Amino acid sequence: MKNILTLNSISPVINNIFDATYKIDNDVTSPIGILLRSFKMHDYEIPQSVIAVARAGAGVNNIPIEEYAEKGIVVFNTPGANANAVKELVITALLLGSRKIVDAIEWTKTLKGKGEEVGKLVEKGKSNFVGAEILGKKLGVIGLGAIGGLVANAGVNLGLEVYGYDPFLSVTGALKLSRAVNVVKNLDDLIKECDYITIHVPYIPAENKGLINSGLIRKMKDGVAIINCARGEIVDNADIIKAVETKKVGRYVVDFPADELIGVENIICIPHLGASTPEAEDNCAVMASKQLIEYIENGNVINSVNYPNCEIPRTTANRILVLHKNISGILNEITGAVGREEINIESLTNKSKGNFAVTILDVNNEVSNEAINHISNVDGIIKVRVIK
Repeated sequence: MKNILTLNSISPVINNIFDATYKIDNDVTSPIGILLRSFKMHDYEIPQSVIAVARAGAGVNNIPIEEYAEKGIVVFNTPGANANAVKELVITALLLGSRKIVDAIEWTKTLKGKGEEVGKLVEKGKSNFVGAEILGKKLGVIGLGAIGGLVANAGVNLGLEVYGYDPFLSVTGALKLSRAVNVVKNLDDLIKECDYITIHVPYIPAENKGLINSGLIRKMKDGVAIINCARGEIVDNADIIKAVETKKVGRYVVDFPADELIGVENIICIPHLGASTPEAEDNCAVMASKQLIEYIENGNVINSVNYPNCEIPRTTANRILVLHKNISGILNEITGAVGREEINIESLTNKSKGNFAVTILDVNNEVSNEAINHISNVDGIIKVRVIK
């Protein structure tokens, strides 16, 4: 029996994914894998039996991914599984940033108890909540990945003139974009043109903390609406508050409330609802579960955030999976160690990313514990598994 520990409530659809050889619960002992959503693992004492962690969601700020890489624990996420849910919230935020819907609803609540006067008061007071239409306006999308690409295409369908910026745009991502999306090479080219700007990049503290700050905001159009359903830290809160108060920014709609933002006029805080739909939770749970199973049973690494993606079809009954440092000559050392054990390699694949690498070898022989020890003794090896 292979135990899977759940650290959050996970959609019950996973029971249709794992077969009877797995036990999934929140109190299993010696788990081989962990499934979670938002559980903070930085201070968590992870069981030594764990070989993989799968997050049912895209962001992995709650997981110490580098530390786990050093321990030979592969961390997976589920990019794109909740993309449609976030896209729909962004479209909602776009309209909230253009029309004074929230303010108007709150004002309408004050009319409770006015009886037959309500109709007349509505007609008299609605002029205080005039907004703008989005048709024909310019929308800037920063980041054209799974979510940003959907948002850009939806913007085109809504009649907006859409600009996109992504220095890491993949070929697959580019092919999914509408031809009507204007992809620009420089961020400045986007921000100076657009009436609405929406952010869809992963939060990397060393690279984009406070990306949207006073310097960048000064280059934007007066009255721009900014939408942040990516991560709160990407926008400098102090700078955005000043920009809203001076009317440089017309509206800031954020899915990550912070104390200093709550209650500020023309800042709308949504309580992190981006992926809060049953459909998104199901999609994320299914993807995370399948990736975990594929790694446990076949050693294939799909959508890892701390190791390179590496997969190959099984060609033999015995497979050796090696997680190791990405250092010169180590692949020759691995194959040499396998060869010295008189193990015949049928097929091999090797992938690297940053400091870490994955090597998968399908072999024709049984692999002894002694052989595993010899491979493990190669300098730079982190973990060796034999999968039958």
